[in-house]
This record gives sequence, structure tokens and C-alpha cells, in this order.
Amino acid sequence: MDFGVSGNLRFSEMIMYDRQTETWWQQIEGVGIIGELVGEQLTLIASPVVSWKQFKTAHPDGTVLSRDTGFNRRYGSNPYSLYDTSSPFLFFGETDSRLKAQDRIVAIDEGGETVAFPFDVLAEERVVPYSLAGSDLVVFFQAGTNSALDASNIAVGRDVGATNVFRPIIGEQQLTFEATDDGFVDNETGTTRNLLGQGLTGPLAGEQLETVAHGNHFWFAWGVFKPATVVYKGATDS
Repeated sequence: MDFGVSGNLRFSEMIMYDRQTETWWQQIEGVGIIGELVGEQLTLIASPVVSWKQFKTAHPDGTVLSRDTGFNRRYGSNPYSLYDTSSPFLFFGETDSRLKAQDRIVAIDEGGETVAFPFDVLAEERVVPYSLAGSDLVVFFQAGTNSALDASNIAVGRDVGATNVFRPIIGEQQLTFEATDDGFVDNETGTTRNLLGQGLTGPLAGEQLETVAHGNHFWFAWGVFKPATVVYKGATDS
């Protein structure tokens, strides 16, 4: 299946459609809401938003979309300046007051249990171990990624940082992590890693942490679709 943008919003959250059946899908949940495949669930995957620098350092031979498309478009520009610090566009209804509507979060749905990690908290702690639905997870945070919805020129947008979520285990080795000046290190082997979970130096160099399905969202959207979500408040949060 392949998808397009329907041009419709629900609680200011995008509705896409598939070109094969023209079913409408709510982006944040990946669930069919109107059409032949209503009620069907797409498979969620990890979708971290990271800086170009972080990506090209980790994947120097990676494939990159070209701006030479044959179309005259303003690539690299943001038509919604200051979107992420204003009120949600075309949002009608009550917002969940546990966080500000435009707060960025990392959201995880594991075994039907959901949790949201605010970027503001992650920026302070940088490494957050967490157990959800009986599974051990770890959330990484690193500064250095600009907001795509701040300045009209994305390249000069404010730094909002980037995150990733992993299972903290390699083989049968359970790992715990600490943040360093330029990455992350596990306490068990001293292996250093980048934000993408790649082992860089140490006994586990070359080993990749398994990513966990997650998304980077604004709170207003996740909160309205997942009202039972637990909001992580910090290391003392029970």
C-alpha cells in the first residue's frame, strides 16, 4: 500500500489515505477510520526525528532525498512559523492539561500500555530507564536537532533535541546507561554509543541496540487519542 495526505484533520492531527482502497487513516494511531479497511491497524515502527549531522555521521553512505526534483518548491522552508509555540491549528475540544498542548513528547505503546516522555524532562535526564508492560526500555536524549516548525528557515530553528528508544540488551547482556558529552556509555562494558544505538568503541562496538516502536508527537494530539497515557515526570516518578 502507498499513502497520500487527505487534506483533512481530526483534532488538528493529519488524516492520510491509501491509494489502493482510499481508506482514511489517522496518522498518530495508524488506524483506519473511514472506508474499506476501517478498524484495521498498521504496523507501528520506530520513527525518531534526528539532525542531518547525526544521520550522516552514523550512515555516511545513506540514501538522501535530493532537492533536484524538477519542481520549483521552497525546500528547507517552514510555512508554519512558530507553530510549535502557538495554539494547535484547528484543534477543537479539550486538551489534556497534564502538559502544555505544544509540548513535544516521545510516545510508546507497548502491550496496550502507553507512556509519554516530555522532551523538557528528557533534556534534563538524557537517559531514562523504564519498564512498560513488563518490558525494559531505555530512552536516550541528545541536543542538536532543530525544530522544523519554528523559524521560516528550518536550518535556523531553535534546538529542541532528539530522542530514541531501545531495549537495553545485547545478546543476554542486560545494560544500563549514562550520558556522556557526545553520546552514551553502558556501565557494564564501557561501550560508547550514539543516539541511533550503534556501538562505537568498546567490547560491544558494532553491536546495534534494538529500537522500540515510538513516535515524536505534540502532546495535544497524543493526549486526545490516548487519554489513559501515563506521563513520565522525572527520575522520582513512580
